[in-house]
Amino acid sequence: MRAHWLTVPVLALLASASSWAADCPALLQGSLPELRGKGQVDLCERFAGKPLVVVNTASYCGFAPQFEGLEATYKEYHGQGLEMLGVPSNDFKQEDADSEKTAKVCYANYGVTFTMTKTQAVRGADAIPLFAELASQSSAPKWNFYKYVVDRKGKVIDNFSSLTKPDDPAFRAAIEKAIASQP
Repeated sequence: MRAHWLTVPVLALLASASSWAADCPALLQGSLPELRGKGQVDLCERFAGKPLVVVNTASYCGFAPQFEGLEATYKEYHGQGLEMLGVPSNDFKQEDADSEKTAKVCYANYGVTFTMTKTQAVRGADAIPLFAELASQSSAPKWNFYKYVVDRKGKVIDNFSSLTKPDDPAFRAAIEKAIASQP
């Protein structure tokens, strides 16, 4: 009898976790390895219900100075709920294979404080599920520093090419629309 009482809360917890995962938007299913450390970024846990900017990055790309503008944007809008996720990728052959070197570029050189992952595939058949879903909702990244603005329900509001700087009025307007969106 006692074992039954112990399993009821566990079963309820499992059912709750299962329901929570089912409620998570397709875009945020799964997890990615943190750039620093050995932990995982649970996408749903970290970003569900929040406005989000996702950007594929590369340390040795000519657009890498955009890290500064992305960080400034993150700091400006984070208090209003904005989250940002940087995903380094070598799909365009401009990322180091060494995560420590990537981390140095992001954190030491550009002062990034938003969430960064280890290097991932972001386009084609090898694209991670996050970028496969971004592509299905909009388009695959055409180069490094392709930016996606996602609303609180996990839907892409707009995407922006590498040429769009983080202080671009259209990019800022999309972020403000994402912030204003209802969960």
